[in-house]
Amino acid sequence: MFTTDLIKEIQRLPLTKRVYVVEETLKSIKREESQNQMKLAADELHEDYVNDKELTIFTSIDLDNFYEAK
Repeated sequence: MFTTDLIKEIQRLPLTKRVYVVEETLKSIKREESQNQMKLAADELHEDYVNDKELTIFTSIDLDNFYEAK
């Protein structure tokens, strides 16, 4: 389906359904953009975590049991 066909179909919908289509489309765009930004940030930091042992020093105790002191 072409974009122009989609727009024509949306324009035939009642107003409430057109608003719903717009809202859901915007939500999906925001969600996708957020995921893209998180992936970019993770990719940028990956090399630091691989090479900088100061950033990962505490991972050596990840599997140790933790007991809360009261």
